Amino acid sequence: MFTHVYFSAFRISGTEAAMTVEVHWLGTPQTHRADVVGGKVANLSRLAERQPVPPGFCVFGHSSEELATEFAADGITSAYRELAARQEQNEPAVAVRSSAVDEDGEHTSFAGLNETYLNVVGEKAVVDAVRACVASFRSERALAYRSKWGLDAPDQFAVLVQQLVTADVAGVAFSVDPVTHSGSTVVVNSSWGLGESIVGGTVTPDTYRVDRASWDVTERRIADKARMTVPAPAGVRELPVPRQLRSTETLSDAQVVRTARLAVQLEEQMGWPADVEFAWSAERLYLLQCRPVTALHTSEEAGSTAGGRTA
Repeated sequence: MFTHVYFSAFRISGTEAAMTVEVHWLGTPQTHRADVVGGKVANLSRLAERQPVPPGFCVFGHSSEELATEFAADGITSAYRELAARQEQNEPAVAVRSSAVDEDGEHTSFAGLNETYLNVVGEKAVVDAVRACVASFRSERALAYRSKWGLDAPDQFAVLVQQLVTADVAGVAFSVDPVTHSGSTVVVNSSWGLGESIVGGTVTPDTYRVDRASWDVTERRIADKARMTVPAPAGVRELPVPRQLRSTETLSDAQVVRTARLAVQLEEQMGWPADVEFAWSAERLYLLQCRPVTALHTSEEAGSTAGGRTA
């Protein structure tokens, strides 16, 4: 199994400070610990062997300084090359996402506060995106959110680099209804393209409700989906949905039920109501994120099922 560990040092205001930056793959013991790599990575890592999680690796360290990633460039590059070899691609497109240690917890989500970069291609671009994610941990917005919840400034960082799924349809599923709190219903939101239009709240997605006892689709609300996010050179862009697709269902009943079953499986595996980001590509279902349904504890994210979720 590919692993890189780096030890280096830098000088801050005349004081020598030791740093450790490590790179490890999802599915390995080093990426199972939420107190080291954050909930986002730890959850996916623990699920990687049994669920359809795209391959990826985590860059993490124990310094509050963004400069720490200067010493991890070789490790990031080597891991990206290994990912390319596994995917049999020269320069695979990846998603680069933050995974703060106290992110995606039972009460705090850091929704939209730390940076995410999609469709990142090439060694230099991946290294730059990781550095930008690390810098976002100490952004004004992130620090203000930490202060609100009584959390200290971060003294460690973790960033996930993962194969990008070029989604035909993407969305969010909840193993319980996050608005009514009903444990008998699974809610699935979906829209065309990558999930960022739902995440950013710029599109109202289709909404399906599935009965957990019978697995029947008990309700469907097909939205007028005006916008979609698609890969573009050096990133992604949001485009108008073709008119003939705007009011067309994004998922078949079979896909809705398969997605709902995944959400319930994840609840059973993780031991808490699951908030799941998923993607369908070429008739295959992928798990992109799994975290607790924080809307059960706070009304701030109750708009999730109306397309207002950010993460």
